[in-house]
Amino acid sequence: MSGVAARLESWRVTLQALTGWRRAVAAMVLGLCATLALPPVHALILLLPAFVGLTWMIDAAGSGRRAFWAGWWFGLGHFASGLYWISHAMLVDAARFGWMIPFALGGLGAWLGLFTGAAALIAWRVARLRIATPLGLAAGWLLTEWLRGHLLTGFPWNLAGTAWLDLSWIAGIAAWIGLYGLTALTVAVAASVARLNARGTAFAVVAFTALSTISHLPSAPPPVEGSGPRLRLVQPHIAQSLKWAPEERQRSLALTAALSRGPGIETIAHVVWPETATLFPLASSREFMADLAQLVPAGGYLLTGSTRVEREPVFRAWNSLHALDADGEIRATFDKFHLVPFGEYVPLRGILPVEKIAPGPVDFSAGAGPRTIRLPGLPAFSTLICYEIIFPAAVVDRADRPEWILNVTNDAWFGHSAGPYQHLAAAQFRAIEEGLPVVRAANGGISAVIDGHGRIRAMLALSTRGVVDASLPPALPPTLYGRFGDLLLIAVGAGLLLLGGLAGRLGHADGLSPSQRK
Repeated sequence: MSGVAARLESWRVTLQALTGWRRAVAAMVLGLCATLALPPVHALILLLPAFVGLTWMIDAAGSGRRAFWAGWWFGLGHFASGLYWISHAMLVDAARFGWMIPFALGGLGAWLGLFTGAAALIAWRVARLRIATPLGLAAGWLLTEWLRGHLLTGFPWNLAGTAWLDLSWIAGIAAWIGLYGLTALTVAVAASVARLNARGTAFAVVAFTALSTISHLPSAPPPVEGSGPRLRLVQPHIAQSLKWAPEERQRSLALTAALSRGPGIETIAHVVWPETATLFPLASSREFMADLAQLVPAGGYLLTGSTRVEREPVFRAWNSLHALDADGEIRATFDKFHLVPFGEYVPLRGILPVEKIAPGPVDFSAGAGPRTIRLPGLPAFSTLICYEIIFPAAVVDRADRPEWILNVTNDAWFGHSAGPYQHLAAAQFRAIEEGLPVVRAANGGISAVIDGHGRIRAMLALSTRGVVDASLPPALPPTLYGRFGDLLLIAVGAGLLLLGGLAGRLGHADGLSPSQRK
């Protein structure tokens, strides 16, 4: 046995011998490793100890219950460390919402840990069916991550496949099987190293080779530079603590307007403002619309986030985007359909004694869903507001494919933290999955123009005030994932189980290493 294998074997024995709170802490540390592999740290190599260690803990669980708790503690460490930035939103008005931080971080981590716990339980169960633990874990991970993205409105943030973002030859596989599929393969490859033998290593090598080969198959010509209309994305970088202060509203609007009409405006076809940039309902004031129309390039539009209200028969509000033309007329409106629980509405209102974090006396209402907006002089586009961009296969109308995706957001809620970087990474993967450019305008956050391969063509850094002037990249031909969506995940899951069964019949069925079997 080589020196490396001997060291790994020693670590395995030590990890599997842990009990009680030491076992729980070890699982949480492994979850932290998985977080550090993601943006903005990008310590990709830490995927190996994360999933190798979890596989070893499942191997030694002895019961389904112990396997579940190993996965749950892993998830608690992973999600508490990866989503710490949510606490920034509650510190904007700490007097009202600061008390929620422990409940939000601990409660959210505990809830999301149920999914990683279920994946570990599945891996332990299928190992009893002669399916190798690493591939059983990958198949279980695929199922439970998909469920995490859909149950109770869903929250598919920080999928493990996001770790490959800086390696386009791997990230490109999301165009074929989506980020869910790439995540499952990532877990399979990393966990297979736990086997400490030639077969486990061979699987990892073959899987990486297959990923590389598939992602380099011809899919589309390279994007043509400068072929689309020139856009100006305005990033005013207004602190969330000041954004809704009555005495600051006029100043904030003046700042945003000044950035819009800055140098180079004569080359711009359309101007894009971020989420809720108008600070009050745009459609409620003809005078205000006329004032903003002066910022609209001739023949173009101002695409701006705004609240929208209806007062009859009952008062209702939406988080919306309007397309305003140079005549001061709203030519199109989109209402956000995937609302943030506790941020934009309170689930079980009347039972839970909490307020929503976003300003305003009423919960926001939900829009109808993804749709393609068509306007003269502007390529057809799909609008996504804030975290709607994080949901794979739910960002465009598949019956009416757009030519680009517009994502307006306000990440000022989360300060200078990991959150905005993770949010941008999600937008890049939606571009890869759909083969469509994504244009992202943020208030506090990261504004960017992303091409259909997920590459950033122009960007304004976090905590920076300014504009991004760039041409809209062209749409690529529909991707495999763009055509079939999550149906492809059935094939991915089935393939993992078949390979796991084959590996099991070659001596890996019970999830034990050769040394454990002796």
